[in-house]
Amino acid sequence: MPHDVTMPQLGMAQDAGKIVSWLKAPGDAVAKGDALFEVETDKATMEVEAQADGFLTAVAATEGDDVPVGAVIARISDSAEEESTAPAKAGEAPSGAEDALPPGHSVTMPQLGMAQDTGLLVSWQKTPGDAVAATDVLFEVETDKSTMEVEAGRDGYLAATLAEAGEEVPVGDPVAIISDEAPANPVARSAVAAPAAATPAPEAAAAKQEAKPEPRPAPQPATPQSTDGRILASPKARRLALEQGLDLNRLAEAGHPQPYHVRDLETLRAMPDAAPAVGGAAASRRLVAETAEDGVPGFATWAAEVHGLSDADAILAGLAGAALPTPGPVAVERHGSAKTYALPATRRLSEVGKTEDEPALILRDLRGTALRSVEMGAESVPVLTLATAGAGLTITLECTPAQLDAQAAIQLLANFAGQVEQPLRVLL
Repeated sequence: MPHDVTMPQLGMAQDAGKIVSWLKAPGDAVAKGDALFEVETDKATMEVEAQADGFLTAVAATEGDDVPVGAVIARISDSAEEESTAPAKAGEAPSGAEDALPPGHSVTMPQLGMAQDTGLLVSWQKTPGDAVAATDVLFEVETDKSTMEVEAGRDGYLAATLAEAGEEVPVGDPVAIISDEAPANPVARSAVAAPAAATPAPEAAAAKQEAKPEPRPAPQPATPQSTDGRILASPKARRLALEQGLDLNRLAEAGHPQPYHVRDLETLRAMPDAAPAVGGAAASRRLVAETAEDGVPGFATWAAEVHGLSDADAILAGLAGAALPTPGPVAVERHGSAKTYALPATRRLSEVGKTEDEPALILRDLRGTALRSVEMGAESVPVLTLATAGAGLTITLECTPAQLDAQAAIQLLANFAGQVEQPLRVLL
């Protein structure tokens, strides 16, 4: 089945991105995860990866073009010979239904991780027709890695909602429209049902609310999907399971498909002979630091001009690696991409280079997104997460006691916070 390639949204206030270069040519075979093109915004330059296997066709934008967020700029097709007709922009009304959607700015499903294809729309915080401010929370979305609140990104009115709570929406697809003027007929649609021209009548809405959700298909016997024995579940599902004494391992043992979301807890509660989760599960540490300013962008500009260090991710990895008690590989994850770097024993940023080694630390850079706080639980290695906090940063460290004892965790976070606030502490 053909897969549309859309312009991603890196920040809630981003309207468009500039295509810096295409890394694949029309007709080229691509695999899921291959870098397709480079895009530049006012905050970052990133590589956009293919979300499906196939052939690149229907390329509708060229290098140097400024493309609106959510616009479809290419297609991944089953064959290279597929007719390369220009795709329609994401969020456009289908042919013959131009008047069905009010005009305005599309709010798309954001991408938080490089392997994220969809997001689960957990709840709407605004109702169609409501006035919204740029910083108002519009909806809550859940992925395999995190739960976050998505802001409106601009002042106006919520003219249309294009998905319902509980629906999975592909990354980059529009989920709402914000108009400058109050809509005469605000629209509420499902992402999977046939589009409706306006908000459903109260009687229809009530009937829909009373209808029971479709049950998930009965699982087939299977082994857990994580190759290293970890259970794949959203942070919210993990938290509720812990609070309610539920053991997610029982779902995996019964063959229920991963990753698990909050709705899967109902299945777990209904399982016969359910026993409370064992209280001896591995505890995790979560430490948070805040800095008054973010010194990394200015430092990266200086390092590029004076020392020719043009890879901002390498600089960030070097700062994180230098904070470790013993320098080790650092994986930098941001905006759908991940790269691993090694900091040599000299701890000089000019000697940081890419490596295929397993990381000793993961650094997630969420600057430029609406995410302000994370609590995702410990992973296979310690994780540092950067998020914007006014002019400064919020830095969260998550790890297990086996990975870092209390003193080492405090020292790592304190060192890294000081280095991103004043990067010149680290010698080039």
